[in-house]
Amino acid sequence: MNFQKELDTILQNIEGVPSLLLHSCCAPCSSYVISYLTKYFDITVFYYNPNIFPREEYEKRKEEQIRFIREFKTKHPVKFIDCEYDSEHFFRAVNGLEYEPERGRRCTECFRLRLTRTAYEAEKRNFDWFATTLTVSPHKNAEEINKTGFAIPCTAKYLPSDFKKKDGYKRSIELSEKYGLYRQNYCGCIYSKKNNPK
Repeated sequence: MNFQKELDTILQNIEGVPSLLLHSCCAPCSSYVISYLTKYFDITVFYYNPNIFPREEYEKRKEEQIRFIREFKTKHPVKFIDCEYDSEHFFRAVNGLEYEPERGRRCTECFRLRLTRTAYEAEKRNFDWFATTLTVSPHKNAEEINKTGFAIPCTAKYLPSDFKKKDGYKRSIELSEKYGLYRQNYCGCIYSKKNNPK
């Protein structure tokens, strides 16, 4: 499936301004996605990332997310929902997959963990749609992410995406530079940090 075309079709048929709970992994990835989707949705950014290690890194990324939302002007004001830092939840989810390569089964379980919680919150809070910024990264498997999102039962509809298309990733870099956003050099978890120790 061409997820960008699927998204284009959905956006062409959007009526009114539906609510969207947008899982965000970090401010740089969210920058383009928010700029793109704010024309169509009433967006609430959902910051749930128990994979990020260490705690100081988590807090730094969260504060940058909040700052970007505050400084970036959008058609519809973007709201923010913070979550508890629950790294143990992540470690339980990926137990036994510690030595998997990047883009392997450990990453799939991490996607499932974060998207499942997003869907749960979307249903509990009566959102129309839920989505994630994860597909903007060229290092993430958009097909795997979308397959995971579609598989989660939820009263809110899952919004498919491949945000790296249409120069989405390039635009996220430009916006990061414009707003002076902190760009991390590893995905977030301790295992990706070990693979990229800079």
